[in-house]
Amino acid sequence: MNDYMRESLSYFGLYSKMMQVKKKIRPVYIPYGVNSAQYILYYEPEELKSDKIIVWVHGGGWNAGSPKAFDFVGQSVADQGYRFLSLGYRLSPINKYPVQIRDVCRAYNYALNYMKRRNIDISQIVVTGPSAGAHLASIMCYCPKVQKKYHVRISNIIGFVGFGGPYSFRDDNSLMLMLLLNQLFKKGYDRRNGEPVKLMAKNHIPMLLIQSKHDGLMEFACAEDFARRAEKVGNPCEIYSVTDKRDTHSWYTAGLFLETRETNKTLDKFFDWVEKL
Repeated sequence: MNDYMRESLSYFGLYSKMMQVKKKIRPVYIPYGVNSAQYILYYEPEELKSDKIIVWVHGGGWNAGSPKAFDFVGQSVADQGYRFLSLGYRLSPINKYPVQIRDVCRAYNYALNYMKRRNIDISQIVVTGPSAGAHLASIMCYCPKVQKKYHVRISNIIGFVGFGGPYSFRDDNSLMLMLLLNQLFKKGYDRRNGEPVKLMAKNHIPMLLIQSKHDGLMEFACAEDFARRAEKVGNPCEIYSVTDKRDTHSWYTAGLFLETRETNKTLDKFFDWVEKL
């Protein structure tokens, strides 16, 4: 069975497990704009174990998803003792890029100001995201033009973790990804202005790129392209190749948060990497 078919057949099991998640923490809803997609969910752990704050930019192919849909991620991260901020943004195809990166940057700034007003230390931020979220989060972290345009200060970002990100728009990527990119960008738009591998510049932020060789939607080479660019400009980068049996796109980019560190090597790698920053 090819990996795309395995990915397609995985959704029922994934959604079934999502429905079983116990919601220990009720997140704080924080709107930052007038559109219904422009909101943040903040999770305060019952037992704080770290001063590091995890910022999550959700995936969903740029045309689906929301912070509420990824509540199980917030529950998992907060259960490990981290404060967690989940950022929402307007979706394609109605909203064309760069609306998404504009919203992510605005939400990020708004979220940090919210934390400051609560007298919470924001000096150790780890920015993360799966799939489309990895695409947007990586641009915010590594593109100086975007940072300048949307007034994003990255001095307190201590790490970036991307799960299955489309960092390069390769010709050998799946037909599904090509269709999603056609929805994201307006016809005639120069896609190099939204391609992370073309936008990366040198800075201090180390990165962990979590990618599977059996993704089904995203080529492993996307992470390799981004890692080569990081090496060229001098940014610390590590690629982690998924070894868990559930290694298709949706499972390892987000579904891993439905499991435990003991049962999922990728999840353990994620938290171990964050702990060592």
